[in-house]
Amino acid sequence: MIEIEHLSKYFGATCAVQDVSFTVKRGEVIGLLGPNGSGKTTIMRVLTGFFPPTAGRARVAGYDAAEQSLALRRRIGYLPENVVLYPDMRVRAFLEFCAAARRMGADRRRERIAAVIHDCGLSEVISRLIGTLSKGYRQRVGLAQALLHEPEVLILDEPTVGLDPRQIIEIRSLIRGLRGRTTVLLSTHILPEVSMTCERVVIIDRGRIVAEDTAEALTRRVEGENRTLVRVEGPLEDVRAVLSAVPGVERVEVADGVASGRTVECIAHSRSGEPVRKAIAAAVVGRGWGLIEVRPLALSLEDLFVRLVTEEEAAIDADHV
Repeated sequence: MIEIEHLSKYFGATCAVQDVSFTVKRGEVIGLLGPNGSGKTTIMRVLTGFFPPTAGRARVAGYDAAEQSLALRRRIGYLPENVVLYPDMRVRAFLEFCAAARRMGADRRRERIAAVIHDCGLSEVISRLIGTLSKGYRQRVGLAQALLHEPEVLILDEPTVGLDPRQIIEIRSLIRGLRGRTTVLLSTHILPEVSMTCERVVIIDRGRIVAEDTAEALTRRVEGENRTLVRVEGPLEDVRAVLSAVPGVERVEVADGVASGRTVECIAHSRSGEPVRKAIAAAVVGRGWGLIEVRPLALSLEDLFVRLVTEEEAAIDADHV
């Protein structure tokens, strides 16, 4: 449904996107994850026909974003990061205006406005001026206009930015409800966003794709550093010293301090998993301490992102040497 092939975009001498390629299948919800300034918004603006690519191609629903922009725009819904609304219009009047701009007939207009009011939870504010709405409700109005014409592809740029926690949960729920009905490409720099709403993630940094897969698969790919949680009944500094001396252990950190009494929790970092855990267990038992727990710790999404971006930066720096 979305095809991006060797896409690059320059603004003068500045490269915003460099040789990016990925696809999104029909009905998928995909997250484009990266820090601010990584090129996410530029990719979305190319996909929506706002910017022509400098090189490469972008297609949506089979239409070329540069050569068939008008036909493509009829098939997409777009929620930009800073959605443009008319503060002096009432919600229903604004949706009527958007439907008219898309040349909907009267019957279909009534049907679709009623549908997006229901789906986006706007019933309570439908007669209010947009300028009086909270940030969360304005975001819902923006999503409603993007869904009004039942687009084949929905493109959302930072859809939860500036919302409070409850509003974020509500918008995420709305997006998850679109799964299977509409193809969704969602950009964000907020890590929990992709794990809670997306089936697959494309991680981008400095205009280049760093990784692409499910969050779980990406975690498995970058688990070159293993973390082992060790809970031991013994003196903290002695336990720390013994764990640090285990072959394969690179460093040891105290988890959350002393849990209670003589019980301590440490995290051992190593390059191998099961062999090091066995050696840790043997070292602890050999000192006569009580071994309460030894288990691997999975990388968090934050760890995953930092590792992938750091590896990419190291590779880029090596290329320039």
